[in-house]
Amino acid sequence: MAMSSDRFYFRQLLSGRDFATQNAIAQQMVNFTYAIGDRATNECVLIDPAYAVNELLDLVEADGMKVTGVLATHFHADHIGGNMMGHPVEGVATLLERCSCPVHVQRDETPWVLKTSGLSEGDLVQHQGGDVVQVGDISITLVHTPGHTPGSQCFHVDGRLVSGDTLFLDGCGRTDFPGSDPEAMFDSLQMLAAMPDGTVVFPGHRYSAPASATIDEIRESNYVFRPRTKEQWLMMFGS
Repeated sequence: MAMSSDRFYFRQLLSGRDFATQNAIAQQMVNFTYAIGDRATNECVLIDPAYAVNELLDLVEADGMKVTGVLATHFHADHIGGNMMGHPVEGVATLLERCSCPVHVQRDETPWVLKTSGLSEGDLVQHQGGDVVQVGDISITLVHTPGHTPGSQCFHVDGRLVSGDTLFLDGCGRTDFPGSDPEAMFDSLQMLAAMPDGTVVFPGHRYSAPASATIDEIRESNYVFRPRTKEQWLMMFGS
């Protein structure tokens, strides 16, 4: 799906359908990669490029855009490359061979990224929550949402929230992986739930028929918001 205004460039690209169409893992994992940029300057960033990064670069270049950065929601291989259950997944390290650009990560995610992705510390720009990445005239605010991983982050731009594996339209990221924290996930979900009505959430996977939904719709329908206290949440999701 492509969305645009006069300057704002936004594409939501689904693995196994829009790119990596012959990759069985990409088809199974149904990851979204996002491109966000400024049509006036022809600059864009890619969020979570994996599986077939040259195809992703070709897609945005066909739109007249140049990739000037990568934003990583978190370190898992299906989002930035690495090893998934013994299967190598192409990711950001391969992208940097063709396109020299900074990789923006949340500071707490750095050791995990370095361990798994093939990237070096010199490739990374480390951020705190609330930092802003500028792409031409487009400002992308980084929102630190630990829980699924220590440095999971979402991206807020132009009334949209790219939520990675923190929040899906139905459900949320798992909290039983190394580095996960169920208590932190509850706090992160409450922070996202407080975003303004009408904020459109674009998740990291297509686990639901719709590809996006507003935060107010998700608050009403998503079972992860049924517990009203952290204690109730931990009883349901903490094990």
